[in-house]
Amino acid sequence: MLAQRTLKSLTRAVGVGVHGGQRVELTLRPAPPDSGIVFRRVDLPQPVDIPVRAESVCDTRMATALSPLGNPGAPKVNTVEHLLSACAGLGIDNLQIDITAEEVPILDGSAASFVFLLQSAGIELQDAPKRFLRILRPVEVREGEGASLKWARLEPFDGYKLTFEIDFDHPAVNQTGQHVVFDMGSGQYKREIARARTFGFTRDVELMRSRGLGLGGSLDNVVVVDDFKVLNSEGLRYADEFAKHKILDAIGDLYVIGHPLIGAYGAFKSGHALNSKLVRAVLSDKSTYDIVSFDDASLAPAGLAELAPAW
Repeated sequence: MLAQRTLKSLTRAVGVGVHGGQRVELTLRPAPPDSGIVFRRVDLPQPVDIPVRAESVCDTRMATALSPLGNPGAPKVNTVEHLLSACAGLGIDNLQIDITAEEVPILDGSAASFVFLLQSAGIELQDAPKRFLRILRPVEVREGEGASLKWARLEPFDGYKLTFEIDFDHPAVNQTGQHVVFDMGSGQYKREIARARTFGFTRDVELMRSRGLGLGGSLDNVVVVDDFKVLNSEGLRYADEFAKHKILDAIGDLYVIGHPLIGAYGAFKSGHALNSKLVRAVLSDKSTYDIVSFDDASLAPAGLAELAPAW
């Protein structure tokens, strides 16, 4: 049987939120089979559980935010996509995440620190079948026309593959790869995707901070680009880091669908909002997917059955 996975032991991290700038503590705990991934706001007088589900998404403007039933006035947890990307990359099905503020810490701006935390706690197989959401027919969402066109789609594929193309008319970005294809079955998530950092442009900083955003951002956790070049002294981690970070985000955004995916994701200039719209479009039409498990792990798509090795 291809089994569900959780942690062997708890692990903790402390950091700041990239937007709010607040200090925040995370405690990642093992969770029972079929419980899914659940955030718990333990800083509130009465702790509030926020399940990672499509209907929990309440905001996608600068990051993906979740709240109970997607209620924008309820307690929320913001900037969840990097941690969820790490969970998807390691095949974690069940996890309780205690958090002391409303924003997941940015750490180094990528998913690599979360991968390290999860693997340092150890990954445990559970006595329950892992359930995949398998795409049966193409689903696509589109916005804009001409130069403003953006789209995202999911379509049938025997595995989990992601293709992303960005289109930034900027000297520093134009020098990098803007089209990336990544196959999750390759087992290279940690090496090829997890270290890609979030990025931002100096021209946007003043506007963001006037809106109370980006208060925790720095050269330690964001790739910062001025009008001509990357300002970080160490440069880029990948020649195509900008596009790879978009794939990292998409993996996390899509994980709110509630199951690991069997299908192919493709996108052009997509972001959190369009990814969320795609997830909702799939779940709104039950003819587009089914839920499958594998009594014989060897029958699962190549690469999706292996337990990720510890660092």
